[in-house]
Amino acid sequence: MIERYTLPEMGNLWTETYKLKTWLQVEIAVCEAQAELGYIPAEAVETIKAKADFDPQRVLEIEAEVRHDMIAFLTNVNEYVGDVGRYIHLGLTSSDVLDTALALQLVASLDVLLGQLEALIQAIRYQAQQHRDTVMIGRSHGIHAEPITFGFKLAGWLAEVLRHRDRLCRLHSQIAVGKISGAVGTYANIDPQVEAIACQNLGLEPDTASTQVVSRDRHADFVQTLALVTASIERFSVEIRNLQRTDVLEVEEFFAKGQKGSSAMPHKRNPIRSERLTGMARIVRGHAVAAIENVALWHERDISHSSVERVILPDACILTHYMLVEITDLVKNLLVYPENMQRNMNRYGGVVFSQKVLLALVDKGLSREEAYAVVQSCAHTAWNTPSGDFHALITQNPTVTAHLSAEEIEVCFDPQQHLKHLDTIYQRLNI
Repeated sequence: MIERYTLPEMGNLWTETYKLKTWLQVEIAVCEAQAELGYIPAEAVETIKAKADFDPQRVLEIEAEVRHDMIAFLTNVNEYVGDVGRYIHLGLTSSDVLDTALALQLVASLDVLLGQLEALIQAIRYQAQQHRDTVMIGRSHGIHAEPITFGFKLAGWLAEVLRHRDRLCRLHSQIAVGKISGAVGTYANIDPQVEAIACQNLGLEPDTASTQVVSRDRHADFVQTLALVTASIERFSVEIRNLQRTDVLEVEEFFAKGQKGSSAMPHKRNPIRSERLTGMARIVRGHAVAAIENVALWHERDISHSSVERVILPDACILTHYMLVEITDLVKNLLVYPENMQRNMNRYGGVVFSQKVLLALVDKGLSREEAYAVVQSCAHTAWNTPSGDFHALITQNPTVTAHLSAEEIEVCFDPQQHLKHLDTIYQRLNI
């Protein structure tokens, strides 16, 4: 299912072949740095660059015998390059290659995620512009509160996604880190200048103080940030699900021609994509916990993190990308029903305008306690009556009419009174 919906470039970044390509890329970058500093012959590097290759299936065959993935890879590469292979991996430990290559995969994944996040930003911005004046009821605790617009709701989504763009850009510099520092990170068998040159050529920064591995707080930060992005996608999805409920039906997922909602009930139009996204966010959050568990390794390293990362890093990247693709399409094609928004807002005769009536009475000299009691009594009577009409009760209440004219009462029931400052928010977000 994921391959069906995910753009191909993210999946390609986490194939075995791509991983081995990054390993070879790191090994060659180190050889080039070694040659630049005079540690190995330049002509040997040219031969390595011309002949170096690998066969993923052959690597697996060798690994089945030697039980070591890096040794299997190097053995296979040497089958292609011959005698000059002795200059490959000179002074390195496996994690020099593994962690530096992993950084290349994570940076490439971030680039894909940022591109898709930009598409989501544009989709939300467009819908917010289209519905900046579409009046609906705002809810707190799931209960009608006061009028807002659908564009205002989407403005909150837009602001959140823009923060995620900042987070991913910051994360780019945190994860674009390599290490070519040897067995426990002391450069005992490798010149620090080799690391500096190789990392620069790979577009990375040397880790400040690596052990045998790059410290896993960086990777935990990476997965936690993806978990936060997907938590927002879950928030948007839950909102769509609630607004699509039959008794609300203010927005709805696009329902394609020929689509079926239920095997038993032909009338059903279920918010299946939003539900799917809600569930997938839970998976990414679980991966964030595993990434935090990976931070504590024994001494200068162990490999307890390795098996975990083989699952959580590709999974988190691919899932997050899938979710961004899905929510972008969902927002772009969202069905919006302004007439249902208007109907829901005016239930019980406009009880949602109670605060405006309260404030108007206080402004006329009533104590807040007295005004609150009068307005609440009318509101609850309307709320608890099948055909309750708050507006009628207010206009017939002697305490209210003694202090407010008919015109002043009508102003209290004008939804535009609640929306007059929304332009301030729209301007901040260029909506």
